[in-house]
Amino acid sequence: MGSPENEALISAAQNPSSSDSDSDSDVGEAEELLRLQTLESEVSSDPSKYDAHVEYIKCLRKLGEIEKLREAREAMSALHPLTPLMWQEWARDELTARPEAFLEIEKLYEKGVFDYLSVPLWCDYLNFVQEHDPAVRECSSEGILKARNLFERALTAAGLHVAEGSKIWEVYREFEQAILLTIDENDNEAKEKQVQRIRNIFHRQLSVPLANMRSTLLAFKAWEVEQGNVLDVNSSSMDGISSHVASAYEKAMDMYDARAHLEEQIVRQDISDSERHQQFLNYLNFEQSSGDPARVQILYERAITEFPVSRDLWLDYTQYLDKTLKVANVVRDVYSRAVKNCPWVGELWVQYLLSLERARASEREISTVFDKSLQCTFSRFGEYLNLFLTRVDGLRRRISLPGQEEVLEYALIRDAFQYASDYLSPHLKCTDDLVRLHAYWARLELNLNKDLVAARGVWESLLKNSGSMFGAWQGYIAMELEAGHINEARSIYKRCYSKRFAGTGSEDICHSWLRFEREFGTLEDLEHAVRKVTPRLAELQLFKLQESKSTAASTDQIENPHKKNAREKRKSTSSRTDEQPPAKRQKDTAQNPKKVDGKGRIELENVVASNEEQELKAKDDKPDDMNKRQMKGPSHEKNKYLDQCTAFISNLDLEANYEHLRDFFSDVGGVTAIRILKDKFTGKSRGLAYVDFSDDAHLAAAVAKNKKMLRGKRLSIARSDPKQKGKGAGHSNDQTGTVGESDSKESGQISSSKAPQARRDDNFQLKGRNTFAVPRNVRPLGWIDKKKKTEEETDEMPKSNDEFRKMLLKS
Repeated sequence: MGSPENEALISAAQNPSSSDSDSDSDVGEAEELLRLQTLESEVSSDPSKYDAHVEYIKCLRKLGEIEKLREAREAMSALHPLTPLMWQEWARDELTARPEAFLEIEKLYEKGVFDYLSVPLWCDYLNFVQEHDPAVRECSSEGILKARNLFERALTAAGLHVAEGSKIWEVYREFEQAILLTIDENDNEAKEKQVQRIRNIFHRQLSVPLANMRSTLLAFKAWEVEQGNVLDVNSSSMDGISSHVASAYEKAMDMYDARAHLEEQIVRQDISDSERHQQFLNYLNFEQSSGDPARVQILYERAITEFPVSRDLWLDYTQYLDKTLKVANVVRDVYSRAVKNCPWVGELWVQYLLSLERARASEREISTVFDKSLQCTFSRFGEYLNLFLTRVDGLRRRISLPGQEEVLEYALIRDAFQYASDYLSPHLKCTDDLVRLHAYWARLELNLNKDLVAARGVWESLLKNSGSMFGAWQGYIAMELEAGHINEARSIYKRCYSKRFAGTGSEDICHSWLRFEREFGTLEDLEHAVRKVTPRLAELQLFKLQESKSTAASTDQIENPHKKNAREKRKSTSSRTDEQPPAKRQKDTAQNPKKVDGKGRIELENVVASNEEQELKAKDDKPDDMNKRQMKGPSHEKNKYLDQCTAFISNLDLEANYEHLRDFFSDVGGVTAIRILKDKFTGKSRGLAYVDFSDDAHLAAAVAKNKKMLRGKRLSIARSDPKQKGKGAGHSNDQTGTVGESDSKESGQISSSKAPQARRDDNFQLKGRNTFAVPRNVRPLGWIDKKKKTEEETDEMPKSNDEFRKMLLKS
């Protein structure tokens, strides 16, 4: 005989498929274990991932890890609602592993039917109790009563389910019929009572619009025949049935026929989820118009089972219950499920807190719900603010109203406000919402808590972090005036009148102080305010004038670079002329009006330059722009930005204005001018801006805000370098302005080879750097009217330079 190893090898060779199967099984199990470790790590790192929990549970169930599976399910159910199928699987697995753990499995079913409406889950629950509850199985009075109560709960939850509700009714009838069989035959009174109970269940079911109502009617007739009544069990006619039962049945049939097409739409398999969602909404509108709240509620339950994370469905459902049903316990349960399915919807949490207050819930329960809401992630910080305000509102109402069962301390309100301020201030800094929060806080400190020092402390803390907000100072002053503290209000005006606020806030605070002194102060107070405010208003007016000038100049500089180049070129020629001694300028002008400098430039160029500049302005500029440039001058405009500390802003929101940018840089300070670039045709923003700062320190702080958000867009902020830009522009001008230059040093000669060839006509123009000065009413030399030009004129020889000079002297 061979060794065991050889026998194993021979066996493997004789049965290769078995060996391959074992190998594949080992590989598959290893892959599952690796996947299990990955999912376990993913769930541990981020418990909020619903899909990761689901896959982790599936993997554990496949591998048969009972203990880990139980822990995973409990962890998921604490954070997320489980689907009806997951509850069914959990209950069945526990029943297989621990059939003696009846109470634990019963709790699982209770949690399952609470999460979502599911007729199959209710049927499993009812059958489980009948089979495994000792008291029910033995038909003791306590067990029968427990079972009946559970059946009635099931009918309340799912008995009106048009498509599947009849299953609950059938299980209920079967249970009562089983009870009938256990009654002693000689106990006629008990039997008759039980028969009537079953008959009543039939009558109740026949009055509800459900699917398969005709089958229910035939089953009722057959049962009545068993009780000794004579009925046609093969016909759906109402012969032999009491009139009130027949009437209720016919009414239910009409109701079912009216809903049949709506039922068909919501169960169609050939439509998308969005279409099915819309069909549910149509069905809900129909039920609400019918006016039966119970039917509307069960249809909402069916809809959220299909679409558990639909924000609009939960909001509509809870609002409907608040307005119509108004049953405190029912509404509270629905809200608790709503925030568990959609924890990111702040409005649901707010309405949940209000529902608890209406139900007179304890402070402990309300505070627990509030703390849970703050652990959620909302899309806007305004939702957190709304939560805090709702919490404070509830505390204020319960403290203020007399006769409350639970005595609350004002410290709860102060703690809530402090928590809100610490939590929201970094995100709502310098916003109206933050001012509104502190104004509410200060008012309650003053009026409810009767603590003026604490109220002032609220405003002072806000001014410490948001002192650049006009609304904060205004609110502080309003509180003092409301309390009748005139001197304190005046001292606040003296602190803030010289501050820089966004928009017209600086002017408004000055005018507000003057109005305050007129209404509350003495003549000396008013005169003192006037002396302080008058120079401040003049300063603000001058600042706005400078800002408007710089904005217009910057816009013209960016949108019309050819104008800037022309002005710079003419400025350089003008400065060279001015550098000559006055006597030399006068002598040269008298002797030779066309004298050329060392570089070949004609001294009278400035006259034509001025004319051309005026023509450019008349053609491209609006009257307002022309007036602004006449005030500043081209030389001043060019050099103005070279000495400033300027930040260039890009990716700016097209709706953003000067106030938005000023508020954005309010924490930096030092802003002296803001220029938003606009399209010259549409007048709309181009998403670009320049912001001037008073010094490099403020500019560096502004550049540090690069990539920060403004109005939903991430700004790009960089240090602007106008000198580098101007250098490039100047280089371009030199290249384009060389036509007509001459290397000759003689005073009156211009090389004909370098002079532009003008056509012989009454109108001609000499282009380039060397041009002649001509009166305004004479067309420039070399100008050609293309409409009148003919082939014969085109072939003529151009005039010489001497002829040009003679024509100039004649003119």
